[in-house]
Amino acid sequence: MAIDRVNQGVLRVGLFVTCLANTMRPSVGFASIKLLEQAGCVVEVPELQSCCGQPAFNSGDDEGTREIARGIISTFEDFDYVVVPSGSCGGMIKAHFPDLFLDQPGWLDRARKLSDRTYELLSFLVDICGWQPKGVALDATCTYHDSCSGLRELGVYDQPRKLLSAVEGLTLVPMDRSTECCGFGGTFCVKYPDISNAIVGEKVEHVLATNAQLLLGGDMGCLMNMAGKLNRENPGRVTAMHTAEVLAGMAGDFLEGRVLNADKP
Repeated sequence: MAIDRVNQGVLRVGLFVTCLANTMRPSVGFASIKLLEQAGCVVEVPELQSCCGQPAFNSGDDEGTREIARGIISTFEDFDYVVVPSGSCGGMIKAHFPDLFLDQPGWLDRARKLSDRTYELLSFLVDICGWQPKGVALDATCTYHDSCSGLRELGVYDQPRKLLSAVEGLTLVPMDRSTECCGFGGTFCVKYPDISNAIVGEKVEHVLATNAQLLLGGDMGCLMNMAGKLNRENPGRVTAMHTAEVLAGMAGDFLEGRVLNADKP
């Protein structure tokens, strides 16, 4: 039924942009909107959205997280689907919001209903819309990092690879231990910087071993963490991009140095 509504162009999707995309890489938001519209969705970006609450949740502030969650639930619960271009933020809403309200039946029901309609972007495009990119070409080699939350909480693995395989001229080079943590982990990198740096150091070795031009992923936290390490120690060798940017045909602009982040979605 959902796919029929997508094909009719009447499926109403609320885009949860995420803090990192909004403040550090707005082009991810623009790319997400473009892809969702190509898949036949009507996309809205509610202005009242905020952080998903993950930093507070990871720090043990359950009451603060509940306050954030109530706002997000109220803002997004009328949409057919909530789509998030981030495994970690999507995982927070889908996997953890219901646990916050186990002793509050009214909010628990609302959290569960929102959880059932929340999807990570690449998963939504493949699993719900059955969408594949058309007319997108990129003569480059890439490798892919599987973020912890996207993979383990949301089951995102085959979907990005299926989408990337449809990009003409793009060669996907498998990365050794692609499913292991990059060391970011939200507040983990702040609380345990030495351990985080050691982990991302190992990850970067695996990235460089592929000799790929592009490092792709579905979570800006991971990409920023790995890009920082790469740029400090191997400047100019690998460009890190969100997969949505490649699928939306934006990769050439980044590789040629054109700025896409002047505005926000």
